[in-house]
Amino acid sequence: MKKLINDPADVVAESLQGIAAAHPELRVDHTNKIVYRADAPVQNKVALISGGGSGHEPLHGGFVGPGMLDAACAGEVFTSPTPDQMLAATQGVDGGLGVLHIVKNYTGDVMNFEMAAELAAAETGVEVVSVVTDDDVAVQDSLYTAGRRGVGVTVLVEKIAGAAADAGRDLAAVADVARKVNAQGRSMGMALTSCTVPAAGRPTFDLPDDEIEIGIGIHGEPGRRRVQAMPARDVARELVEPILADHDFTGSGGVLAFVNGMGGTPLLEQYLMYNEVAKLLDAAGVRVVRSLVGPYITSLEMAGCSVTLLAMDDELLQLWDAPVRTPGMRWGV
Repeated sequence: MKKLINDPADVVAESLQGIAAAHPELRVDHTNKIVYRADAPVQNKVALISGGGSGHEPLHGGFVGPGMLDAACAGEVFTSPTPDQMLAATQGVDGGLGVLHIVKNYTGDVMNFEMAAELAAAETGVEVVSVVTDDDVAVQDSLYTAGRRGVGVTVLVEKIAGAAADAGRDLAAVADVARKVNAQGRSMGMALTSCTVPAAGRPTFDLPDDEIEIGIGIHGEPGRRRVQAMPARDVARELVEPILADHDFTGSGGVLAFVNGMGGTPLLEQYLMYNEVAKLLDAAGVRVVRSLVGPYITSLEMAGCSVTLLAMDDELLQLWDAPVRTPGMRWGV
């Protein structure tokens, strides 16, 4: 294992120290491993928190700031944060209008966020609404989920719901737009290589040099099938066709097309993949109105990519274009 680390046990804590040093606009609670906006709690604004296992950066801590999240909880690598972490974050961001929890559909995350919401309501009366993302069309159930996994659409939910909160919408309305994004978004990913969790010291799974995994999860969960390596145009087809078969994206509002790098794939290849995806969408009569390309929800150093499509309308377009200022996503400011 070759990694830029000191001790595997300290990876998350020392990474959070680096985030604090690099981003004075953020505030890090090192005891509870929570990244906050420096100005949290923001009064008279619905607050958004999310979180999950570390190793998916910039998700979630890199999306804390104006226009997105008010706080993010960092679990150990590929491990859900604890209820105590999320309770502390919920209490730390409440500005009087309630808190939205954005939760990827993994069993540990869902359970721990539910416990935190119950504790927050019981201890301080904070109103909490949870929205669970489950956009992965690859498999119905996985090692860590009941139902579909929450993957790339989580980034889009955090951005669009964050804009709704900044616009002054109440908790019910912010939650509604988050659910709308999840309902209208679909994703599928693939891997060229495995990744190595620092504490394990060896690859999560074995993938021969001449094979790829189609439908992989962000923790290395198995996909639909393992196949021989193929050109990018064929990989794009393997990802796009199941998404188009699962949801109608031919509406007049067009789509946001998101090609995501899994951590070890250079932007050169990500943009090449976007080109192949765009050609397939054009052939299918799907109009792209916005795009996003880059490593936004990763799996350590895994090589591979995912594709996410979101059916847009005027409301979602306006919220997507709204200003955002976070370490991992920034425009309009």
